[in-house]
Amino acid sequence: MELPSYTKQQLALRNGQDKPQIWVAYKGIIYDVTESRLWKNGKHYEHWAGQDLTDELADAPHTEVVFEKLTKVGTLG
Repeated sequence: MELPSYTKQQLALRNGQDKPQIWVAYKGIIYDVTESRLWKNGKHYEHWAGQDLTDELADAPHTEVVFEKLTKVGTLG
């Protein structure tokens, strides 16, 4: 199944404040973190949902393996 494409503006609305969904992007894929207790209110440590976190992963204490557990909802177009 091909994933739908979303713009950065559409992703930005899924920030934990404007819409009920909480999404983040990594390497062109958008992931749903709505159910994650680590993303409560769209915030995860110093990071905010609704953004492309590709460049920020280097600062994280974990690797990209964390994304394997998340549901893919689309691509960042």
